[in-house]
Amino acid sequence: MIHNSPLFSPIVEGRVWRVGDSIDTDLIVPSHVLTEQDYTKLLEATLESVIPNFAKQVQKGDIIIAGKNFGCGSSREEAVFVLKELGIRAIIAESFARIFFRNAINLGLPVIKFPASQTIGKQWDKLRIDLIQGTMKNLNTQQIFKFSNFSPFILRYIEKGGAIQVIKERLHL
Repeated sequence: MIHNSPLFSPIVEGRVWRVGDSIDTDLIVPSHVLTEQDYTKLLEATLESVIPNFAKQVQKGDIIIAGKNFGCGSSREEAVFVLKELGIRAIIAESFARIFFRNAINLGLPVIKFPASQTIGKQWDKLRIDLIQGTMKNLNTQQIFKFSNFSPFILRYIEKGGAIQVIKERLHL
């Protein structure tokens, strides 16, 4: 596969945001903001009970490292949307809720299953991920980690920015 999309970069580099196990979709997007008409309210409330002021501190390119069962709970796509909209470029976790994983791929957000996610780095470490080679490098410690490469199907969704773009391409729109 040739990765020549102007929006796709196979290298993700950013600061690490550490969260624990079972970060559910209610923690990512609290239910009290789901009915807001202004989506900036969703963004402002992202992870507010886990990391106060997360939305004000997160930077484009940042990476979340989680424990087990990230994205459990309801199947709301808003949980992926807000993270991607705030600039999160990848999420690494020991395991993901199945629907969250699929929603992330459908929206073009790389989610990496890595059983030893807790060993990758500390809060604020800088991490570089090569989505094609399946490697992660902690730029603070110089440690390199290998993860299972994405299938061509999933990599295409990530490359194109999600399912909508893939469908438009197939329909020649």
